[in-house]
Amino acid sequence: MELRQGPVEDLVTPGQPFGGTFSGTRVLVTGHTGFKGAWLTEWLLQLGARVGGFSLNVPTRPALSESLDWGGRIQEWTGDICDRTAIQKAILEFQPAFIFHLAAQPLVRTSYAEPVATFQTNVIGTLQVLDAARSLTSPCTILGITTDKCYENREWLHGYRESDPLGGHDPYSASKAAAEIAIASFRSSFLSRGPVRLASARAGNVIGGGDWALDRIVPDAMRALSSGREIEVRNPAAIRPWQHVLEPLGGYLWLAALLARDNANPASPLGSAFNFGPAVDSQRTVRDLVETMLQFWPGQWRDASNPNAVHEAGRLQLSIDKAHALLGWKPVWDFKQTLAATVSWYREHATGSDSNSVQNLTRRQISEYVTAATQAGLPWAKGTLP
Repeated sequence: MELRQGPVEDLVTPGQPFGGTFSGTRVLVTGHTGFKGAWLTEWLLQLGARVGGFSLNVPTRPALSESLDWGGRIQEWTGDICDRTAIQKAILEFQPAFIFHLAAQPLVRTSYAEPVATFQTNVIGTLQVLDAARSLTSPCTILGITTDKCYENREWLHGYRESDPLGGHDPYSASKAAAEIAIASFRSSFLSRGPVRLASARAGNVIGGGDWALDRIVPDAMRALSSGREIEVRNPAAIRPWQHVLEPLGGYLWLAALLARDNANPASPLGSAFNFGPAVDSQRTVRDLVETMLQFWPGQWRDASNPNAVHEAGRLQLSIDKAHALLGWKPVWDFKQTLAATVSWYREHATGSDSNSVQNLTRRQISEYVTAATQAGLPWAKGTLP
């Protein structure tokens, strides 16, 4: 495949998803072996990108990244995201036009057990990526992925806006708020001019096939249902902004494509933080989530609430007005469609777990999502500017 050379700001081609921006383009994904990273890597490959992946290990068994069996389709580096030498080596060898930084310690409950490691990975790791990228002399667009939990959670009824205060009760949330502050500092101090552009993205509670992490409601539920057990639900009344993994990934790709196109404008509003969350109707309780999943995979659940459990937010919602106004982005699948796609992935996986079936299943859902986005008239699906 012929690689694109030089600036990418004029490479948005109407009629192709994301304007064809990623076809033949070098894209580095940190944390590519994780749940979101694996979906993003597979989608980028389908878009014709030349993908590089940087990760310390495969975080779960089974793992979507292994089931997808990329083989020689991507170039990989193994290393700790906090290791400056390792990440700089990958960036300088690969010379990416885009970096999607997803490498992280992503679990709230793990952060209570490993608070220092959580801060090191999520804050120092982010700083190492950004500082290493300063060595690049060719245009590069970086998107730092944080979380909806980076806000100072006041249990508001309305969604948090990008301008609301950052904070965090638990170490995970606090580390992601600190990562956002670090990103904003590097953008202002070092990356406001020059070839490297930087934005950040905060997604809702992301679900979908291929997540095998512990202490997450969907993979816990899928493990229980596949073995005929009751689903144990820790916080049935907690409200979360549920969304399929492809929803924020589409937002990340479109934001990166448009920011790269706007590379010559140091005052671009795209070089900032963006929320990518679901529609209001998809901000539901955990009880709603579980009972809807059971419509697609019959079974039972029970309330496993523990009054002595570590603190987890009771209500969390996002405002996506900024992404809609500046990017023309909005969710594609509603709550029930999101759960239908998620459960069907796991049920099909349970009946045929070889790599070909997982590849075909994952690619089919990407195709179905892009088709739905095209029918909904989203600019990124048509490759037209918002």
